[in-house]
Amino acid sequence: MIDFALYSAITAILVVIILATEILRKSPGNELMQKISRKIQDGARAFLRREYTAVAIVVVIISLLLVSAPKLGSKVEVNWKTALSFLTGAIASGLAGYVAMSVGTRANSRTTEAAREGVTPALRVSFSAGVITGLSIVGIALLGLILVYRVFKGDPLAVNGYAMGASLLALFARAGGGIYTKGADMGADLVGKVEAGIPEDDPRNPAVIADNVGDNVGDTAGMGADLLESYVESIISALAIGYAIFLARKAGSNILYLPFAIAGWGILSSIIGVLITRWMKTSDPEKAMNTGVYTAAVLMVAGTYFLIKRSPVGFSNYPVFGPFWAVVSGLIAGLIIGAVSEFYTSYKYPPVRKLSESAMRGPAVTILGGMSIGMLSTLIPVVVIALATLICYKLSGMYGVALGSLGMLSILGITLAVDSYGPVADNAAGIAEMAGLGKEVREVCDKLDAVGNTTAAIGKGFAIGSAAFAALALITAYIATLNRFSPQPLTLSLTDPRLIAGLLIGGMVPFLFSSLLAGGVGRVANQIIDEVRRQFREIKGLMEGKAEADSTRCVDIAARGALRSMMLPGILAIIFPVGIGFTLGPVALGGFLIGALVTGLQLGIQMANTGAALDNAKKYIETGEFGGKGSEAHKSAVIGDTFGDPLKDTMGPSLNILIKLMSVISLVLAPLFLR
Repeated sequence: MIDFALYSAITAILVVIILATEILRKSPGNELMQKISRKIQDGARAFLRREYTAVAIVVVIISLLLVSAPKLGSKVEVNWKTALSFLTGAIASGLAGYVAMSVGTRANSRTTEAAREGVTPALRVSFSAGVITGLSIVGIALLGLILVYRVFKGDPLAVNGYAMGASLLALFARAGGGIYTKGADMGADLVGKVEAGIPEDDPRNPAVIADNVGDNVGDTAGMGADLLESYVESIISALAIGYAIFLARKAGSNILYLPFAIAGWGILSSIIGVLITRWMKTSDPEKAMNTGVYTAAVLMVAGTYFLIKRSPVGFSNYPVFGPFWAVVSGLIAGLIIGAVSEFYTSYKYPPVRKLSESAMRGPAVTILGGMSIGMLSTLIPVVVIALATLICYKLSGMYGVALGSLGMLSILGITLAVDSYGPVADNAAGIAEMAGLGKEVREVCDKLDAVGNTTAAIGKGFAIGSAAFAALALITAYIATLNRFSPQPLTLSLTDPRLIAGLLIGGMVPFLFSSLLAGGVGRVANQIIDEVRRQFREIKGLMEGKAEADSTRCVDIAARGALRSMMLPGILAIIFPVGIGFTLGPVALGGFLIGALVTGLQLGIQMANTGAALDNAKKYIETGEFGGKGSEAHKSAVIGDTFGDPLKDTMGPSLNILIKLMSVISLVLAPLFLR
């Protein structure tokens, strides 16, 4: 089963190489288009280099602490193996994000050039770039995990370090990229569109390049790192729980290898879904991508059935096909959450259309309506996750819950492709505007971009849903690990004041974390606004189009501000679980993790869907409804979108990483808390 997963991961990487070669052979457009694209490439590459350098310091310090852990006592099993696995996970996450960013920034002008010929050619290029992101994430993640698993011969504490490394880098990448992109976006919109009244992505706006760079470092590299760690942790949580069951002699060795086989088949299903999407000839991008996703889902179900039939897990007191139905339950839950996200965030449906209509009454009403939609949108996903958890537990215990998480992310190769093609389309629209290619080309790119906003909301729904599953499974694995090393069984009881204290503190952390990220976005936006105003005021001829804006200044401001603002939230995500584990003990830490999961799940869904609804309400007005561009409704919607952007692209997505990072840190360090 592991060999099958290994070959699947290698296949994914080979497909990435083929598609990248195909994209780079496409025409990048005229000299001006290439110049704009190079500016975006240079800005994104420079930011990732600075971001990874800063994070590397934290990674090295933590690695040294893990290596030093045995000095705390002879029974401590956290050691150099855990440290090496941790480093490998961080490198895999960084590499996958860099690959996704590199291809995305080269596909943008090629998508713009293809848009001259229509929607289908432009979709082919932008979707191929998204596929490279999706398949590179799952391919690199699974390949790295298999290598770590084989080198350390399945040692769970060593393998858990891989998830911790991937999760830590993902948090910094998501937080830093999110602060960068939304600080630049807010600055560009508030001064350019609202104050100066110039179009979006107008080359006269000094912050436009920074905004387009942000799309890549936040929505491509950041989202890629985010879902890579979700994917890894869903596999590792199943491995950790399966190992505990195997040690208790309640199942055979198949329970250890099934997660690898499911992940491997998910990659192959995703590749087939991708091929179907690329072969379809349709002017409706959303229809083509949905067809690919649902085809991959059907193949995933069929393949999982035969995998389990061929190598049944068969552990005591659960049905033989319990793991199969657990995977199916998770996959269906993910599709339902995606559909709900689409309903509440796409302007094809009543919620966003009503929100667009409310923009005629002012920005305050618009923002309130967006908040209402986001809050309402938590109902069905939370109920679905709760029901799926109960079903998975009934079918295969907590091992089933972990498989449910894996099932939800099993076809990540294509669901992430559908999500991450959006930033490429957004960049393409910006290049079309800045290069003055005309209304027709811009409309094609805008059509792709609008679909991209909806698919991004669906992707965020998958991310937060799988985060809830994975975090719950990781918490269970944490308790199982404690009981392996504790002389007396540990239980979590609501009559224990330590548990209640942990619950309260854990429930507060997502709010504190979101506040710090929001403050970071605000500080960057303030600096960008001041700089754009200064350039409009001091550069003679800029507003008339006779002088060139200094875009590098805005890029540098956004980069420096994001790097400064991301450090404190990231470090707190490490300090909180470690501090509570050592001071209040493992029971309080268990309560802390549950409290963070409960509030983080609701906040993550609400923020992601509020922001996406406000964004697409603006785009619906830009199609000509309620006065179209330049109307009072449009100005209100732009303000609403500016408010919603940090919610959907910075705070909301970062929360699902937060709850998993704190859970996996607790899992890795569990033996230390028993001292």
